[in-house]
Amino acid sequence: MRYDLVIFDNDGVLVDSEPISNRLLAEYLTEVGHPTSYEDSIRDYMGSAMHRIHDLVLERTGERLPEGFDDTFHARVFAAFERELKPVAGIVGVLERLVAEGVPYCVASSGSHERIRVGHRVAGLDRFFGEGRVFSAQDVGRGKPAPDLFLFAAERMGVAPERCVVVEDSPLGVRAGVAAGMDVLGFTAMTPAERLVGASRVYSEAGELAELLLG
Repeated sequence: MRYDLVIFDNDGVLVDSEPISNRLLAEYLTEVGHPTSYEDSIRDYMGSAMHRIHDLVLERTGERLPEGFDDTFHARVFAAFERELKPVAGIVGVLERLVAEGVPYCVASSGSHERIRVGHRVAGLDRFFGEGRVFSAQDVGRGKPAPDLFLFAAERMGVAPERCVVVEDSPLGVRAGVAAGMDVLGFTAMTPAERLVGASRVYSEAGELAELLLG
């Protein structure tokens, strides 16, 4: 099936940012008194908007994260992005094929607009994501696993949800795509396939993704 819109998650799907951001999140949470391993961060927070991280820490510990946590965390992440961030292997070729074949696409990310822009600039993907193709959890009231962000992106792009496919690498994102009534392709680079429950198909590298999207 050819879709009328491909909605990409950003972190871990377009830019190889999950190892960087989860390492830094685990370190910072530990630093402020909430011991967290890298594996804990991947399991509990990958794919989350910042408000969900705050909510989970409060729910589990009864304590709020310190004021300024988000600003400090983002500053550390952006500095690391400048040194380390790369596009996900093979994704440039996928985007070039979508452009060549005229398939509409966009990005819908739990990250802030600033995080998306910084990541795309450093990874060299900004040429693919101009005005009107970038959507953030900042644009809606609830982030993933709520379907709001994907539905917002589809509406703005003028495509019915059932004609969209979501490309995701986190359980939260897969749940959001399914709740939006969209097909979901799950990327297994960071998350085992069995945790991407609800995905229509899974793939492990970009060549497979191109075939799933374009045949």
